[in-house]
Amino acid sequence: MKRFTFFSLIIVLGLLVAACGSAATAAPAPPQPPNPTMDPNIGMGSGSAMQPTAMPTTMPGMDMDDMNMEGPVPSEGVPLATETVGGQPLNFTLDGGVKVFELTARPVRWPILKDVYVTAWTYNGTVPGPMIRVTEGDKVRITIKNELPNATSIHWHGLPVPNNMDGVPPFTQKAIEPGETFTYEFTATPAGTFMYHSHVDTDKQIPIGLYAPFIIDPKEPEAVKPAADEMLMLSEWTIGADGQTYPTMPMAGAEPNYFTINGKSFPETQSLTVKVGDVVRLRLAAIGQFTHPMHLHGAFFKIVATDGNPVPEAAQLTKDTIAVNPGERYDIEFTANNPGTWVLHCHVLHHVTNNNVEPGGLIYVINVQP
Repeated sequence: MKRFTFFSLIIVLGLLVAACGSAATAAPAPPQPPNPTMDPNIGMGSGSAMQPTAMPTTMPGMDMDDMNMEGPVPSEGVPLATETVGGQPLNFTLDGGVKVFELTARPVRWPILKDVYVTAWTYNGTVPGPMIRVTEGDKVRITIKNELPNATSIHWHGLPVPNNMDGVPPFTQKAIEPGETFTYEFTATPAGTFMYHSHVDTDKQIPIGLYAPFIIDPKEPEAVKPAADEMLMLSEWTIGADGQTYPTMPMAGAEPNYFTINGKSFPETQSLTVKVGDVVRLRLAAIGQFTHPMHLHGAFFKIVATDGNPVPEAAQLTKDTIAVNPGERYDIEFTANNPGTWVLHCHVLHHVTNNNVEPGGLIYVINVQP
């Protein structure tokens, strides 16, 4: 009888513990405050009645500082950007046959939408930084001055430069401290689509703007050039409920709430206008921390280059969607033979929203005229 009573007591206690656990699990999460930085009409047209939904910027019981020990990007005293379009060609001077470029790393308040600003660390005050475009075999010299509050460097992503020019502290150089300058010099080769970005504290510095395109044109000009040749750099941003900019982390419960093509969210993303019969080349580059499956409406495209390397014609895949992983570059080409207004967009559907309001984010409009 004692044995029966002992085991009965164990069973009863187990049921009580399970019931308590279920009650705790079912407890509702605390409400999250709305994000005050979002204009309810952005991306929806002036007559839209849709309102932005409150974005859970943190997991229950946590805030941004818990997940990012550095906290928000310092914004006090940071000036507004004087330019509004990023990724524009950078002018150079000649020094004995060497193309000389100058860059300055500095913080600015950058508009990703008309009324939404992020605190960005930039090259020459824009997101992306200026495009360096040269010809295969050119000798280039690039001097960077650091006006950031932290050390930085530049890595030439995908380029087989000399080891001491690779820009990866502490392996190939010392970090460039605030107030210091450093000069990179190398021969630009091979031809293809590349990019440059910071290689110090990369989990912070790249997501907040220290990236830019680098294109090397072939020494032998193409027999037939496409009518349009555009570089699209894909990235993500996190603006907290406090209005501050946080480095975007690939962490559940802390997903970014803004997404940009060349530093802009739709409807501020650039658009493209071509005519029926034009060949269009788009150079896609994912510089953030998320994969973006980019889907084209109205046409199929061929993958003509990957990571700066041309794909032989016999091996070129024909697709309408391509997943661009962090660090990857794809050159895609298509013939605009279907008149109308078409879009290229990310098919992770959260990535086509602005703070949870659709349409927004990674949408690129292509107008094909008859």
